[in-house]
Amino acid sequence: MSQVQILEPFIGGEFVRSKTSAYMDIYDPSTGDVIAKTPCCTKDEVENAVMAAKAAYPAWSDTPPHRRAQLFFNLRNLIEEHLDELTQCVCRENGKVRSEAQGDVLKAKEMTEIACGIPSLLLGESLMDTSSGYDTTLYRVPIGVFAGIAPWNFPAMIPMGWMAPLGVACGNTYVLKAASSTPMTSLKIAALYREAGFPKGVVNVVTCSRNESEMLLEHPDIRGVTFVGSTATGRHIYAKAAAAGKRVQALCEAKNHALVLKDAPITRTAAGIINAAFGCAGERCMALPVVVAEEEIADRLVEELVRMCRNRTVGPAYDKKSDLGPLVSEEHRKSVIDWIEKGIASNARLVLDGRGCRVEGYENGFYLGHTIFDHVTPEMAIGNCEVFGPVLCVKRVKDFEEGLSVMNSNPFANGSVIFTQNGYYAREFVKRTDGGMVGVNVGIPVPVGIFPFSGHKMSFFGDLHCHGKDAVRFFTESKTVTARWFDEKEIHSDKVTTWDN
Repeated sequence: MSQVQILEPFIGGEFVRSKTSAYMDIYDPSTGDVIAKTPCCTKDEVENAVMAAKAAYPAWSDTPPHRRAQLFFNLRNLIEEHLDELTQCVCRENGKVRSEAQGDVLKAKEMTEIACGIPSLLLGESLMDTSSGYDTTLYRVPIGVFAGIAPWNFPAMIPMGWMAPLGVACGNTYVLKAASSTPMTSLKIAALYREAGFPKGVVNVVTCSRNESEMLLEHPDIRGVTFVGSTATGRHIYAKAAAAGKRVQALCEAKNHALVLKDAPITRTAAGIINAAFGCAGERCMALPVVVAEEEIADRLVEELVRMCRNRTVGPAYDKKSDLGPLVSEEHRKSVIDWIEKGIASNARLVLDGRGCRVEGYENGFYLGHTIFDHVTPEMAIGNCEVFGPVLCVKRVKDFEEGLSVMNSNPFANGSVIFTQNGYYAREFVKRTDGGMVGVNVGIPVPVGIFPFSGHKMSFFGDLHCHGKDAVRFFTESKTVTARWFDEKEIHSDKVTTWDN
């Protein structure tokens, strides 16, 4: 066991030793060892982070967009330079296998690259002669201090991709409440912000419990909040922050479904499902935990899914041979096992059981093998609630219409997928599905960062989504200016003119 690292919050451009006596353990999920301790920052320390962001805002918001963009170019290069280090950090604190961990960091880099284009994204609109002699221009301007409350499942992509880059690029300053179980990557990237030349206080990172972070929802100097996590918490944050007059993006739970029609190629479809269902150990809101299969091909599909899973290797995150890494914590592992047992109790057919998974040499790691349920019916909770683990459910239907109905009856609508070679059904699916991000023969239909991450129904609360132009609108407000100029004769004339309609 390596030496346990004591982490420090990043406030006002510096790492500062917390005055708290309460520290939270950070585990290496592959070994079960405690690798670091992070402070439960006091309310005063969270307040200090907000004040640092507030103090930095006037000068940062006045910094020309092209200058802000240059700093993001610097940051982008530093992320690439430290890619291996950041990837290893994600592996160690989260448990993603190496390829997944690298993808996590690369998505943060992608959003940083989009922030490099902020001068173009901030372009407003104008019209000359909106009335005779009058011109109108719309500007997009920053608002103030924003807060992000990040989850544990993507330590790089969500806090340092979805949250901070575009908010800061738009001219705002940021206070990030990193996930207490996976804060190390965010703190490392915060250090890269400093190295890239960002002014002190523009980006601040704290770790704390819900009690301390609650103050961000009502703090008078916080103008908006982005949250990613459970639906129950998201609804609370949306209601409380919105009641305090703040902008809110609350990205919440999901139970994404894939409709597999009888004309879909079985092997290729099964491979897409395996990647989507079991990648990142199922610990992502765009996982694919439910397959809705036409009865005619359901047996063959299930057989192929089981065969592929049995050929995959469960192992530690940093072993390149591992296809499926551990879950993030022992507590979460027990939660997923509880869901498996609920599925068994509801008479879903367990065709592949991952509960007995053991990894030689890593017996204390938080491992759970691939698990597949067949004959899951609409009333079973295992097929309707977010499990957030390597558990796949198969629901059987007679045709496209029944399948679409089963999918749309779910209260969540982050994403939805169809596997088919039939263009008509694919088009009908795209048109009629409730899913906000839709895949046609694509298991994980997460768009690139220039498009919004657009969950629907109980998967999202707010008006403007993460990513792209939606994010720019969320982090700015419009200022519309109407101007008129007079020539010398008009200035000295006694004749008064009014708006010419």
